[in-house]
Amino acid sequence: MTLEKSADTNLYGNTDQGRRGILVVNLGSPEAPTTAAVRRYLNEFLMDPHVLAMPWVLRRLLVSAIMVNRPRRTARAYQRIWNETGSPLVSLTSSVADGIRQQTGLPVAVAMRYGTPQVDAAIRTLGDVDEIVLMALYPQHADSTRTTTIKRVARELSGKRLLVLPPYYNNPDFLSVFGAHVKKHLPASAEHLLFSYHGLPEHHITNADPTGFHCLRTESCCVTHSIAHDTCYRHQCFSTTRAIGSLIDIDHSQSFQSRLRPGRWLQPSSSQHATTLAQQGVRHLAVVCPAFAVDNLETLEEVGQQLSLTFRKAGGKELILIPALNDEPEWIQVLSKWAGGAIDSFRELSLQ
Repeated sequence: MTLEKSADTNLYGNTDQGRRGILVVNLGSPEAPTTAAVRRYLNEFLMDPHVLAMPWVLRRLLVSAIMVNRPRRTARAYQRIWNETGSPLVSLTSSVADGIRQQTGLPVAVAMRYGTPQVDAAIRTLGDVDEIVLMALYPQHADSTRTTTIKRVARELSGKRLLVLPPYYNNPDFLSVFGAHVKKHLPASAEHLLFSYHGLPEHHITNADPTGFHCLRTESCCVTHSIAHDTCYRHQCFSTTRAIGSLIDIDHSQSFQSRLRPGRWLQPSSSQHATTLAQQGVRHLAVVCPAFAVDNLETLEEVGQQLSLTFRKAGGKELILIPALNDEPEWIQVLSKWAGGAIDSFRELSLQ
């Protein structure tokens, strides 16, 4: 199985689609905000070698240790964001898929990499299609999101062509819609805008470096041109921040949230950075999370609630969470355009 990169990353235009189905995939969520459901979800998630890159025995031992207390704490966090539609991530992803279906007329299914709806069941609902466009709602590339999702979907296909939407962190349509979205939701009271991205261990960055000698080797690695940038999550985060920051007249900075275990993680951490900003005199802090196309536990609870408390304890007055793009009509239009795009606009997986 090889991943072939299209030379054309312009995701516009029309094509004779034939029998095309669209699979919209997000990372996942437990089925309920209960300790038992969260334990099942976390076990599936953490036992993925793309998430915890270590030998199976060590991974099993570590996950078993994590499972002693984390499911109970995480269930309480989910309870704080759960609503009448269930998991915000699942319901919002479903709403995005509904919008694409309405605008394109194509068959569209929703799947989660972990939990439900499961990938195999979602593919079956697409029916008799010749090709499937995988629209993984991760703007940046990371093995723990995109790679594991692509491999999971590929395992379920037989006799169908798989086309994969490339990372869209620097796509002009995405940047235009996202920039306008941030401007719309940025309050006049905000003194600083923090771009807070999902955190990754540093070894995830170096392991994804095809050169073996570029990523994290120098302070300027993310701005020094290299083929490594095609799979470098850190570079792609900085790229999105620079692009959106150039459109907005406000001081801004970047950080990384969510640390699962001890070790060297991407810096600075959002909690430490928010504390520093408060100590420097920032009283009204706006935060946006560009690694997520829809809101979820990390944005709503970790940033909207926990980081807000951290910022206020350090002397800040107000943290304003800018929502993800979610099912904004302008974003649905962009996704629909991509979904019906020309075949050479995608990266094709050859399943051999």
